[in-house]
Amino acid sequence: MRRAIGFIELNSIAKGIETADIVLKTAEVGLLFSKAGCPGKYYILFHGDVAAVQASVDTGVVTGGDHVIDSCVIPNIDEKVIKAINMTSLPEEMNAIGIMEFYSVTASVYGADAAVKAAEVELVDVRLGTGIGGKSFVILTGEVAAVRAAVECGVNTKAAEGMLISSVVIPSPHPELLESLL
Repeated sequence: MRRAIGFIELNSIAKGIETADIVLKTAEVGLLFSKAGCPGKYYILFHGDVAAVQASVDTGVVTGGDHVIDSCVIPNIDEKVIKAINMTSLPEEMNAIGIMEFYSVTASVYGADAAVKAAEVELVDVRLGTGIGGKSFVILTGEVAAVRAAVECGVNTKAAEGMLISSVVIPSPHPELLESLL
């Protein structure tokens, strides 16, 4: 089965909650999150097979109407991205870390997916818009060369074009810094 994620961002919390309900009732999809974010936006992220996710996004966009800011379907999403969004896996060792910071939530998801497909890295966190002014960021780890390659690919993915704020690669980060990231 081809896995996909769907995302809908709205500028109304009330309309966002209604849209989330319709998304879940439209097709067999699983909710990754449905929550209010800054500044007064509402984010819905869900997963399933490509056809189900597309159907739910299409119906959600109609329901959200003029309140929809952005939406997308990302087919063939790497499972590492879903795990990092849910913070369900933490790497045992971090040699180097890379951080990609974006103006939009969808840019981070696209960037994270491109990064893990480009090099042998692990995602530490994919933080999506809540409590950080609607921005988002990705933290990944691996060998220095792999992290550099992954970050380069992630920030240059066509789907994230124009949304990059900053990116860095930190070889051999201080252990206290690593603890603060977890």
